[in-house]
Amino acid sequence: MTFETEFAREPAAPAPRVRGIFRTRNTRVIPGLPLTLGYTLFYLSALVLLPLAALALKAGQMSPAEFLRVISDPVVTASLRLTFFASTTAALINAVFGLIVAWVLVRYDFPFRRLFDAIIDFPFALPTAVAGLTFASLFLKDGWLGGFGPRLVAGVNTLAAWLGAGPLLSPGALDWLTFPYTGQTAGIVIVLVFVGLPFVVRTVQPVLLEWDPEFETAARSLGASPLTVFRRVIFPEILPAWVSGVALAFARAVGEYGSVIFIAANIPGKSQIAPLQIVTRLDDFQYAQAAAIGMVLLAISLLVLLVINGLESFSRRHERTA
Repeated sequence: MTFETEFAREPAAPAPRVRGIFRTRNTRVIPGLPLTLGYTLFYLSALVLLPLAALALKAGQMSPAEFLRVISDPVVTASLRLTFFASTTAALINAVFGLIVAWVLVRYDFPFRRLFDAIIDFPFALPTAVAGLTFASLFLKDGWLGGFGPRLVAGVNTLAAWLGAGPLLSPGALDWLTFPYTGQTAGIVIVLVFVGLPFVVRTVQPVLLEWDPEFETAARSLGASPLTVFRRVIFPEILPAWVSGVALAFARAVGEYGSVIFIAANIPGKSQIAPLQIVTRLDDFQYAQAAAIGMVLLAISLLVLLVINGLESFSRRHERTA
């Protein structure tokens, strides 16, 4: 062994840091950390923290007894219960079907796949009022689906009259084919599923695109069934993104207003959502009461999101220790 080989194998000693005037500078990939950090804090303060503080201060103008009286009103509690029940149901539906849609768009090649992939973003671009009008025109009693039974009866009887026969069906013979979802919880859930589906699809889809199919091939070569491969290999990788998408869909559903009011009958205590209660208080110049309802809505939403984020963090730690 020569001296050059022995010297080359020895690790190089770190360069000494020169203190004093000639100090070493810590280089960053993105320069300007103080400026960007200051802008970030200003952005969060101006657009998030200050509005929340103003909401809390407005609600704080009421005494505790008045605050409890407002939020314990039967109409308000019914609207809160309907809002969170419909939002949770829509988020769970999107959790299942959003994952399926993302899987199909990534794993399968079929005609017009790019068109269907672009349609997923349609709820983002479509105004909520237009979405509400669209669903209302479908599910109203005289709509295409809401009045499907009477329309079918009218069509059959018209065809029979054109053929020279009498009416074949009575006016209420096919009422069981109607889908009057307006004014019901089912109609609200359908609209919330429509506005929340893209959040789940667009958070899961990039993870599936970056996934290496060789891991699935290795698991299948070891005798794992397709269900086991998905449950033990694929799903742990997409779980954080999937949970994040479900949380975003839930948060969007809780605050949705424009599309819901067109399909809900807006009956106080039955089909009114919490955002509509806030708008009603604002129209009556009862700003403190509107802020109180908003604070309850915000507190429950933040609690649910914190629980979801906690579950996501727990799953990541469990995956690292596994």
